[in-house]
Amino acid sequence: MGIGNSTLDALTADAVHQGRVVTGDTFPEQGFYFRSDHFEFARLGVPSLETAPGIDYVGQALEYGLRKCAEYITKDYHQVSDVPKPDWDLSGEVDDHEVLLEVGYRVAMATDRTAWKPNAVWRPR
Repeated sequence: MGIGNSTLDALTADAVHQGRVVTGDTFPEQGFYFRSDHFEFARLGVPSLETAPGIDYVGQALEYGLRKCAEYITKDYHQVSDVPKPDWDLSGEVDDHEVLLEVGYRVAMATDRTAWKPNAVWRPR
C-alpha cells in the first residue's frame, strides 16, 4: 500500500520474487494506508511501506479472496478478534518476509536515502 509515493516502490519491485506481484492498494477507498500502524512515521516524513497478503489465493477463484478479505474487514479488522485464525493458510509468510528483509537490506545499503516522490499524496509539505 502506498505504491507510487516513494522510492521504496523500485526497491520493492526488485525484491519481489517467488511468483509474488506488486499490485498496489487493492481497496484504496478503504484508506488502509492512513489507518496503518506505520502511518505516523509517514506523516512525519519517513517514507514507509505496508504490505498485505492480497486477495489472490493459489488454487482459488478471485471471488474466494474477495470474500475472505471482506469477512476479515467486516468481522475482525482492528477488533479484539483481530488475531490469526486456525483456518488461515500462512504458508507464504516466509516468502513474504524474505521480500521485506531484502527491501530493508537494500534501504540500509543504499547510498541515497529513501525519499518521497514529488507528487506523493501524503508527502509532508
